[in-house]
Amino acid sequence: MENMTRAAGVLCHISSLQGKYGIGNLKDALRFAPTLADSGVRYWQVLPLVQTGYGDSPYQSVSCTSGNPYFIDLDELGQMGLLTRKELKDLRDRYRDTSSVDYGALYAERYDTLRLAFSRYAFDNDGFRAFVKGGACEDYALFMTAKTVFGGTFCDWEEPLKRHELAALEKLRTEHHEEYLFWHFVQYLFHMQWEELHRKCRSLGLGIIGDIPLYVAYDSADVWAHPTLFKLDEELKPVKVAGVPPDYFSATGQLWGNPVYDWKVHAADGYKWWTERLLSALSTYDLIRIDHFRGIDRYYEIDADAENAIHGRWVDGPKQDLFARLGKERERIVAEDLGIIDDGVRSLLKKTGFPGMKVLLFAFDGNPDNDYLPKNIHENSVCYTGTHDNETVKGYVDSLAAEDFILLRARLAMVLEESGIEMKLMKNGENFPDAFIRLAMQSRAGLAIVPIQDVLGLGDEARMNTPGTQEGNWQFRLDRPVGRSFSKLKKIIKIYRR
Repeated sequence: MENMTRAAGVLCHISSLQGKYGIGNLKDALRFAPTLADSGVRYWQVLPLVQTGYGDSPYQSVSCTSGNPYFIDLDELGQMGLLTRKELKDLRDRYRDTSSVDYGALYAERYDTLRLAFSRYAFDNDGFRAFVKGGACEDYALFMTAKTVFGGTFCDWEEPLKRHELAALEKLRTEHHEEYLFWHFVQYLFHMQWEELHRKCRSLGLGIIGDIPLYVAYDSADVWAHPTLFKLDEELKPVKVAGVPPDYFSATGQLWGNPVYDWKVHAADGYKWWTERLLSALSTYDLIRIDHFRGIDRYYEIDADAENAIHGRWVDGPKQDLFARLGKERERIVAEDLGIIDDGVRSLLKKTGFPGMKVLLFAFDGNPDNDYLPKNIHENSVCYTGTHDNETVKGYVDSLAAEDFILLRARLAMVLEESGIEMKLMKNGENFPDAFIRLAMQSRAGLAIVPIQDVLGLGDEARMNTPGTQEGNWQFRLDRPVGRSFSKLKKIIKIYRR
């Protein structure tokens, strides 16, 4: 991406779009895409599209290559004759007064709705048969079938199935064939609708940036089907798990609980699983962002039975070897290099050529050498006002004590002046989001991305995620037309030639 022409992007997950059925879906995305393109936006960044489970996080899934069934457009199922007008109207009425995503309600309703549609589906049609035969969703469909039939985690299943033995898989597939086909059905619908959206975006000159979590969930088709790729014991339970050490934000660190990779095993077959995962993502999106990129240089592992992350240790990761077989496709990767960054991560970024991330919310600590200040941002970077894990700009400003607000206002005014941006900052901070957007767009970064919340000037009531918390995340949805705010963004994009 070193030669990327200056471009602007917007970060908005599919779930956050306006819609009639409790959560944004892929048809809502089709309607939203022209708004982005008409505003001069050339990249639309989304969070992982995977099926969410407990905790509702798109960074924890039963399969890292799945599509979220909640994103399937139900109106299309009506057009296919799989849902009636009354059934769709009843669903619309059910969600009429919801302003945020209610995952509990969705979980209770949506799979029943999809099963009803499946019961009316002629699943012997050629397209669906070819999809099943293609095998891309085989491990996912088998895993979800076993989860539905036997419950628990895969470690609770009978030994042959727990260990993914071929005879046990065939027995599961045969004895619960309709269930097995149902899980293929939801993925088939998702992939058909996603491809339609992706084609539409390409026709509009709009690229999609996907997000690839470094780690996968323990109770997932990924670990179940490939246990030797992870540090597990003889009973297939984690020996080591991922996290981060104690820091300013947490005296005991963070214990994420994801199993860590056995990188020696990956290296032995040329990182086949990871290469296939990356190539699959690069075929799904136009660019991909690798989350927690620092873990590819060195990662922090903790004993699986530890109560906190205090006594973990840093271990070398695969470094640039992980990407050796990608060829020119490497040019479509962005590295999330936030957090604890050392010379090893900087060296890895340089060797791969991947652009890193620069977040303006981190820039105003008074240090003139702060890497996130616009004057220190170089071309091979992606500049953000904030990310899905941060407060919104308005939320951050509103949270400041009076003296801290005055200090931020003074520093922001100085940086605006240094950047040649003529803008008077309001004493109540109301136009600070606009100032951050202008700084991002004016920066030398090849790509500047603004979360939809900052485009609209929303506060922390619209925050997407607060790391380290279990409730209230991933629920934000747009509740008003966005045209006026995008008209303003369009002018800013034009001024700074993005």
